[in-house]
Amino acid sequence: MNDLVNYLNGLIWSPALIYLCLGVGLYFTLRGRFLQIRHFREMARLIFAGRTDSNGITSFQALTMTLAGRVGTGNIAGVATAITFGGPGAVFWMWMVAFLGASSAFIESTLGQVYKEEVRGQHRGGPAFYIEKGLGMKWYAVTFAIVTIFACGLLLPGVQANSIGSSLQNAMDIHPNTTAAVLAIMLGMIIFGGVKRIASFTEVVVPFMALGYIIVACVIVMLHIEQLPDVIALIFKSAFGLEAGFGAILGQAIMWGVKRGVYSNEAGQGTGPHASSAAAVSHPAKQGLVQGFSVYIDTLFVCSATAFMLLVTGQYNVQGADGEALFTGIAGVAAGPGYVQNAMENIMPGFGSYFVAIALFFFAFTTILAYYYIAETNIAYLTRKVDRPWLAPLLKFGIIAATVYGTVKTADLAWGLGDLGVGLMAWLNIGAILLMHKVAYTCLKDYEAQKQQGLDPVFDPEKLGIKNADFWIGKQPASEPVTADAPLAGAQPESAR
Repeated sequence: MNDLVNYLNGLIWSPALIYLCLGVGLYFTLRGRFLQIRHFREMARLIFAGRTDSNGITSFQALTMTLAGRVGTGNIAGVATAITFGGPGAVFWMWMVAFLGASSAFIESTLGQVYKEEVRGQHRGGPAFYIEKGLGMKWYAVTFAIVTIFACGLLLPGVQANSIGSSLQNAMDIHPNTTAAVLAIMLGMIIFGGVKRIASFTEVVVPFMALGYIIVACVIVMLHIEQLPDVIALIFKSAFGLEAGFGAILGQAIMWGVKRGVYSNEAGQGTGPHASSAAAVSHPAKQGLVQGFSVYIDTLFVCSATAFMLLVTGQYNVQGADGEALFTGIAGVAAGPGYVQNAMENIMPGFGSYFVAIALFFFAFTTILAYYYIAETNIAYLTRKVDRPWLAPLLKFGIIAATVYGTVKTADLAWGLGDLGVGLMAWLNIGAILLMHKVAYTCLKDYEAQKQQGLDPVFDPEKLGIKNADFWIGKQPASEPVTADAPLAGAQPESAR
C-alpha cells in the first residue's frame, strides 16, 4: 500500500504541480496588482465587519472555519517534515507559497461567493458550484466533488488524527486506541449538530489555540534571540543553495516547501471556498479579501512560529534525498510533532511536551471538522436536485471511521494518503480558477470603484455581465454612502448578529 501511494504521489506531485502552484500565484499577484499588499488593511477590517442571516454565517465564522482547515497538523508536523527533507530553505518557499497563495485564495473564495446557492436552507458553494455554473462543465464539477468527498471524508482526516495520537502518546503515554475513542465521540457530537454547531465551535477554539501557540513559540524564540539573525540568514541562503551544507538539496527545499506550504495554507487547493461561500456578505470580494488574509495567519504567523522555534533551538534533523544525514540535532526522533515537543520540553521542562500535544489536538481536531464540512458541501452539490438523505449520515460515519483508522496507523501511510488527496484537488481547482479568474477580478474592480465613491459595496451580477449568479439577483439593496453616523449597508445591530 505504501509503495502504491508513493508511486501515485510521485506522479501527482511532479515538478509540474510545484511550478504550477508558484506560477499561478505569481500570475494572479501581478494580475491583481499585488492585491494582498494593497488591500491588507481592508482584509483585516472586513474580518469583523460581516453580517449574518438565518441561512448563513458571519465573515468571522467563515474565517475561523477556513482557518480550522488551514491551521492543523501541517503547521507543526508539516513544518518539521519540510525542514527534515528540504532543509531550512524549505521555510522560505513556504513563505513564498503563502504570499503568492493569498491572491489565489482571493480568486477561489470570490468565485465561491459569486456562484453560491441556497441548498435546503443553507448557503452552499465551492469549486464544484463555480465550475458548473461558471464554466458550464458539469462533468468537471462532478469529478471535483467526488474527489473532494473521498479526499476530505476519507484520506485527509487520518493525517490529523495520526498526529494527535502520536503526540498524546509521546507526551502523556495515552494509547492511540484511547485517543481514537475520544476523537470519535467528540467528532460525532459536533458534526451531527450541523454547520451552525461547527461554526460556533471553531469561532471560539481557533483564535484561542492559534494565538496561544504563537505566544508560547515567540517566548521560546525570544529566549534565543541572539541566534535569530543567523537563523534568518540560514533560511534565505538554504532557499537558494548558498549554504554549503544544504546546497545539494536545493530542489528538495523548493519541492517540500511548496508541498507543505500548499498542504498547510490550502491556497488554490479548493478547500477554502466551501466555508467562505457560507458567509452572508453584500459583495463577493469582501469574503475573498478575508480569505486572502487567512493564508497570512496560517503560514506567515503559525508556521513561522514553529519553524523559528525549531531552528533557534537546533531541535531538527536534515537528510538528503539518499537518506544521508546532513544535520542531526535531535537523534532518534522521527520527523513530526516530536521535534516541536522536544524543542519546547528543553526550554520548558515538564510543560513543553504537554503544551504541544494539547495544541496539536485542537489544531488537528478542528481541521477534521473543516474536512467534514467540505465533504458535506460536495454531497449537497451532488444531491441538490435529487435528494439522497442517506448520504450525509454515511459521510458522518465514514469520517469518524477514517479518523479512528488514522489514529492507530503509521504516520507514513497517513501522510501519503493525505498528500494524494491534496494533490488531486489542487490539480482540478487550479485549472478551474485559471479559466475563471477574470470574473473574480471583475468583482474586485467593482468593489474598488464603489469604495472610491464612499459606498459600502453591494453586488449586482447583471450590471457586471456575470451570468448564472442566480443567488444574488434581486437580493441586494442599493449601495449607500458610508458615513460616521450611518451603519454599513446591510449591517445588522449587534443583537442580531
